Order: sequence, then C-alpha cells, then structure tokens
Amino acid sequence: MLDKAEGIVLRTISYGETNVILRLYTREVGKISVMARGAKKPKNRFSAVAQPFVYGMFLYYKGTGMSTLNQGDSIDSFRIVRGDIFKTAYASYMSELLDKLTDEKERNPYLFEMFLQLLQKMNEDNDPEILTRIFETKMTAQAGIKPEFDKCVRCSRTEGTFSFSVKEAGFLCQVCKAADDYRFDIQPKTVQLLRTFFYMDVERLGEISLKKQTKDELKQVLHTYYDEYSGLILKSKRFLEQMENWNL
Repeated sequence: MLDKAEGIVLRTISYGETNVILRLYTREVGKISVMARGAKKPKNRFSAVAQPFVYGMFLYYKGTGMSTLNQGDSIDSFRIVRGDIFKTAYASYMSELLDKLTDEKERNPYLFEMFLQLLQKMNEDNDPEILTRIFETKMTAQAGIKPEFDKCVRCSRTEGTFSFSVKEAGFLCQVCKAADDYRFDIQPKTVQLLRTFFYMDVERLGEISLKKQTKDELKQVLHTYYDEYSGLILKSKRFLEQMENWNL
C-alpha cells in the first residue's frame, strides 16, 4: 500500500553499503522511518532527499515492518542551513530534541509546522541560537515539563520582579525568591522573553537581536531546566556546546 506524506528529514542512518534509513517527521502521521534503497549511490534517485533537514513530499510503501521509499521530491533543501557548520549544529540539535520527545506515528501538525517555520527562519539568516531557544522553550510542553511562566509559582503574583527557580519549576517573585537559594536572578528582559517564546506564533516572528548576556541567561535557564527534568542526553547538544565555545 502506497502512502504519501509531507515531511522533514530529522536524520539519516546508513544501512548496509548503499541503503539509508530516513527518520522523517511528517505532517500527516508524525515520526516515521523509511528505507531509501541505494540512496548512497551518487546517481540514485533518492540521494537528493536522503539528507538531513530536507523538506519534501515522500511516497512510500507501508508494510508490516520497515516502510520503503518509492519516491521523494524535495521542496526545500535548506541549503544555507546545511552549508553553515554553526546552523547545521543548531538544526541538528533541534532535530534530535524533536526525535527524542515524540513517539512513532504520533501525529502533531502543530509541531511539524513549528519545526518547519524555524528551519525556514534559520535559512533566511535569522539568529540560529535565538531560534533554538524558542524551540527549547516551546518543547517543554511536549516533554511534559513546562515551567510556570505566567506567575510566581508559589504565591501566583503576576506583577513585579521575577527570578527563575529550577527547583520550583518556574518564576519566583521578589517576595518568594528566598525559597530557592540557587535561583537564577535573570534580567526582566529574559523573564519577558521566556514568556514570549512559549506563547508566540513562530510565523509572526521578525528579526530579533539580543545582547550576549540575555542569550547566556536564556541558555543557562533552559539547559539547566532540561538537565534536571527531561532525562535527555543528546549527542548533538554536546557538539553544539563545543562549537559555541569556539565562537566566543
């Protein structure tokens, strides 16, 4: 039986001397794996779509075991992303995070559209670090670990100065901040951005330019929070952190 799906290649896995398994995130059925036979051969008809981040239409034979790719047509190869080592590192991290936080054939058109739009923004020369922080913030909901972004996690105060507590899983107001000696006393701008990143429509995102201090605070809060609650160990994250150090 032939099925058709609009998808993005999250990663590729070599299988034998010439075959490649494509890990796809699709609009229609969520995450699936398909075998692209002979894709490692230079002139194979699948070689163009058997690359990370390729966005295209995929026609595949759906079987009881591994599905087999019948046809793949690229819509966008995200050439700028794939041609830049830093953007590739950020996109790889987002891809692995999406892969780890979704189940097989768990349909979620919202996640598909968000991921696609962020790749498109990255390909348009938007700051890949900021786009990645937006993705991380939004994916806390998919991971089931969303912090309290709307109010103080202890007293529900919505006005005033806030810090972020990993232990309390959210913002602490000025009155309640003593509840966590290890809280992050972040800038009001960083507080605002965490809220904005979670709720914003990526399609409406314009160009954002942030100071290094703000970027560093966002990264510290989100990565410490994920490390505490997600249980994820991502190879792409370690590589990305090494690259960010090169870029200092």
